[in-house]
Amino acid sequence: MMKEAYSFSFDVYESEDELNATDAALVKQARAISEQAYAPYSKFFVGAAALMDNGSIITGTNQENASYPVTLCAERALMAAAASVYPNIGIKTMAISYHNHNKNTNSNTPISPCGMCRQSLVEFETRHHVMRLILTGLSGKIYVIPEAGQLLPLSFKGENLRM
Repeated sequence: MMKEAYSFSFDVYESEDELNATDAALVKQARAISEQAYAPYSKFFVGAAALMDNGSIITGTNQENASYPVTLCAERALMAAAASVYPNIGIKTMAISYHNHNKNTNSNTPISPCGMCRQSLVEFETRHHVMRLILTGLSGKIYVIPEAGQLLPLSFKGENLRM
């Protein structure tokens, strides 16, 4: 028997004031766009903003549905928009934020993509190149992940279909 381990490093910032201007602007856009989410059931509003390789900015929000499995997360909404508007352009950096409108919450801890979004991020990276993720809330600490795929070790990829 053999044991293997998986780990990765990421940067933690205390606030957006510590980020470079480009990253801070993406964080502000992700935080602002989260308020445009359609989340009447969960009251959990998520927004994402991405800097494309061509310098453009694309945003996305979660779009809920009474049938929860039909709900579209902000990250996947953003990637679908990016692939539609710029089909051959990659994403350099995606910032993801949220505002939990439920009682007794302050939305000040970083948010991380769900499993379905992690799989979609891996696929988008496979099509283009690695993308950085900036994970945040409305305030507080910010995590910068160097490669989105690091969030999904042993991921399922298209090459698995050809094995």
